[in-house]
Amino acid sequence: MALLQENTLLSLLFLLCMAMSVSSHNRPYTTPDVPRLTDLFPHVLIDRGLSKFFGAQNIQLLNNGSYANLALDKSSGSGLVSRSKYRYGFFSAAIKLPAGLSSGVVVAFYLSNADTFPHSHDEIDIELLGHDKRNDWVLQTNIYSNGSVFVDNIPVREFPSSGAFSSTYPSKPMSVYATIWDGSLWATHGGKYPVNYKYAPFVVSLAEMEMVGCVLDPRQKPLSSCSSKSPSSSSDPVEGQDFAALSQQQIMAMHWARSKLMFYSYCKDTSRFKVMPPECK
Repeated sequence: MALLQENTLLSLLFLLCMAMSVSSHNRPYTTPDVPRLTDLFPHVLIDRGLSKFFGAQNIQLLNNGSYANLALDKSSGSGLVSRSKYRYGFFSAAIKLPAGLSSGVVVAFYLSNADTFPHSHDEIDIELLGHDKRNDWVLQTNIYSNGSVFVDNIPVREFPSSGAFSSTYPSKPMSVYATIWDGSLWATHGGKYPVNYKYAPFVVSLAEMEMVGCVLDPRQKPLSSCSSKSPSSSSDPVEGQDFAALSQQQIMAMHWARSKLMFYSYCKDTSRFKVMPPECK
């Protein structure tokens, strides 16, 4: 399976880092064998784990809440937000991207606490950017601290703790979001190709949702520690041995993904950064 297809599985470990883009360019690849971390956790019914965030008229829940369609049309995009807030955790969804010409369309699976802390919020993003006439999609990550990003269980970015950032990030609980919206001003070649609503509605489908972690009340001060641990220490989303560090097998898979599919890394952008950010060293 190619790294990015219309039926793409995205898995996000809560503590993450900065910006990278990858694309499959519709080339067939045989992906490396890696542990299926997504098999460690149960699926959550979408209507129980998430609620409507915006564009309610463009959200359709199917199969007793196990499946959701989010649409973007001229009137609005749409989005879901988790009912709980998390200090850390493992979050995954099977995402089927809109078919056909999709320039300017943005599908996002991310974490944020901007609703509670609008002037000092944290945000960790996986964004899928619709592309031009190739009908291709680009994966962009915006990550701010220690962690890893997985696509189809394959690591595409690791950001190990090196002292460049606070050891406790995020400092405030975050919600999980899944959205589709109009990014015409920047998403495709800097806004060169806006959304063409002739092809609307653009529909993204979500299934196999997983949300496991430390649930906290962000209004509680000081923040308490989690009252319960994962039943298996190896599958704790942060401290478990499956998550504490990438295995050699996962590291090799990450090198494969980056060498085959990555076309931009800010750590190599010397025209933009005269002095590289500390995490690039």
